[in-house]
Amino acid sequence: MSGPMPESEARRKREWMIDTQLRSRAITDERVLAAMARVPRERFVAEALGHSAYDDSPLPIGFGQTISQPYMVAAMLEALACEPQHRALEVGAGSGYQAALLAELCAQVWTVEIVEQLAAQAAATLRALGYSTAKVVVGDGTQGLPEHAPYDRIIVAAGAPSVPEPLLEQLAEGGRLVIPIGGRVGQRLVICRRESGRIHRCESMSCAFVPLIGLYGWSPGL
Repeated sequence: MSGPMPESEARRKREWMIDTQLRSRAITDERVLAAMARVPRERFVAEALGHSAYDDSPLPIGFGQTISQPYMVAAMLEALACEPQHRALEVGAGSGYQAALLAELCAQVWTVEIVEQLAAQAAATLRALGYSTAKVVVGDGTQGLPEHAPYDRIIVAAGAPSVPEPLLEQLAEGGRLVIPIGGRVGQRLVICRRESGRIHRCESMSCAFVPLIGLYGWSPGL
């Protein structure tokens, strides 16, 4: 199939995704489900992959990066527990899909992408869709974005060897950070919470993300 996906088909596929991939796997956060019902995932992949946008799998977006499986995106956002007044930081904008979802869930979003071409693509797509509260920044996301800190919520869309210290430093009191931690191939989701000045950490599900490249992540090509 070729050409843009008709909106009626996209809407049907979003409903199918939510019923068969999310609710059936115990995603229960109604705000997350509603956001994923609104955001047109097909706009965040190449047109040739548009008809696969709602498949139960990640998809390539170029430069060795992927847009994550819908279930994994939903599970991470549910663990993040966003509120409408929150200020959020995303590390790893990719094509901008998760930033759009965060813009549906939070008051303000900053997303950092190390690949300049992807950052430009994400910014253009978010702008075209009217997500004016999501700002894309080119840079090393492992160092966070101190000029806008602290953040109520921080989410990392790539696998790291450990939790980058700058992200913990930029997490607000009562804040929450969700990040895949492990090797370059497989990780586990880790949820960090700042309470009374201390960081509390727990592990969640197994996952597999592309490596987080940066000063506090993995070195390129290793």
